[in-house]
Amino acid sequence: MLVIIKKNYEEMSSEAAKIIADRIRKKPNLVLGLATGSTPLGLYKELIRMNKEEGLDFSKITTFNLDEYVGLPPSHDQSYHYFMYENFLNHINIDKRFTHIPQGMAKDIDMFCEWYEQRIKEIGGIDIQILGIGANGHIAFNEPGSSLGSRTRIKTLTEKTRKDNARFFKKMNEVPRYAITMGVGTVMDSKEILLLANGESKADAIRAAVEGPVTAMCPASVVQMHREVFVLLDKKAASKLKGDYVDTWEAKIFS
Repeated sequence: MLVIIKKNYEEMSSEAAKIIADRIRKKPNLVLGLATGSTPLGLYKELIRMNKEEGLDFSKITTFNLDEYVGLPPSHDQSYHYFMYENFLNHINIDKRFTHIPQGMAKDIDMFCEWYEQRIKEIGGIDIQILGIGANGHIAFNEPGSSLGSRTRIKTLTEKTRKDNARFFKKMNEVPRYAITMGVGTVMDSKEILLLANGESKADAIRAAVEGPVTAMCPASVVQMHREVFVLLDKKAASKLKGDYVDTWEAKIFS
């Protein structure tokens, strides 16, 4: 695990984009795992800039998203399908046939989840997975208590997660109660992981994930068991860490 602490959100996002760009240039047909939420927006904005101004090529890239609400159509402005196209996919030269986002309107969700797992396997696995982290230590929609070996499946959202997300909806009763999510085990199968966090509200979760015990009560802590992980933070998110960490990903070159 390489923990990288940057001064602010902008520097954190720029550093994350450099890592992703480096991997794309080394492997033009990279399989990239994507996350939603406010944390990766700066990363996506910088990748869009690199695509338009520096020629970073996404034409052969395949993407898989972590999760999606059950019951929201892709056209809904709070669906993660809508989020990804509005904030990233519509702005780069990616072949839309190579993008994969869980189908929250699937008629047979269990069958869809099995297909999603199989599709990731068929393509050779995810090369680098972008992750955020919840204030309670969740990754994707794997809430505390989720099996660390879990696979893509439907999950019931906790009231805390629903309340955290209620600000995006007009009424609390509009917030979905279920989501399709990659499992913790699915995430851990990725060849590399890039975990991003910013702000004081994530400081406790980051301390638990990086320096605490590996436990299902903090699903993000499982990344301690992965061989090739970047944890990229701003100073506020890193404020409760006790270890001595670096400020650049180039401090370590993974094999």
